[in-house]
Amino acid sequence: MDSCGPMVLDALIKIKNEIDPTLTFRRSCREGICGSCAMNIDGINTLACIYGLDEIRGDVKIYPLPHMPVIKDLIPDLTHFYAQHASIMPWLETKTNRPAKEWRQSIEDRKKLDGLYECVMCASCSTSCPSYWWNGDRYLGPAALLHAYRWIVDSRDEATGERLDQLEDPFKLYRCHTIMNCAKTCPKGLNPAKAIAEIKKMMVERVV
Repeated sequence: MDSCGPMVLDALIKIKNEIDPTLTFRRSCREGICGSCAMNIDGINTLACIYGLDEIRGDVKIYPLPHMPVIKDLIPDLTHFYAQHASIMPWLETKTNRPAKEWRQSIEDRKKLDGLYECVMCASCSTSCPSYWWNGDRYLGPAALLHAYRWIVDSRDEATGERLDQLEDPFKLYRCHTIMNCAKTCPKGLNPAKAIAEIKKMMVERVV
């Protein structure tokens, strides 16, 4: 420990460099920004680069993210997870003519995106959700739905109706039972369950 950094990722890198070069895991930024090093540490889905070794008592128990196919060691197969994210159209969709300079947004409207845009797609939330464990083939999961709401609530986007139409499905959206594991485990302190609840409210309001 005297020659190792303070984070779980530092220990994994030390093991790979000095003890077992076959140990396989994802990592990149080491700053909690890229989401690459998500894994289950001491029973919690989190990012290894920002989880301190001193936060753990006893043996440091590390597993790949739960309920995901494992490619090797600590690397889960996130192909389906990323496909679900792509399905919610994670981009600005506009229909009016492009402005000369930029799509403008008020300070108040910009604030609506706080707590949404910070998601790093690490999959910690989705892989902690029992509804996603059981229905991951059809339920989009908290990460994808958080991103869906981020674009639905963006004042510059002009495809709100189509976005809600795509989510109007017994499984895509409504498998969320507000267990709140997603908010509890998010290493960025976000609340996907709240975003999902807001989408459900919008569904009701447009019917009424």
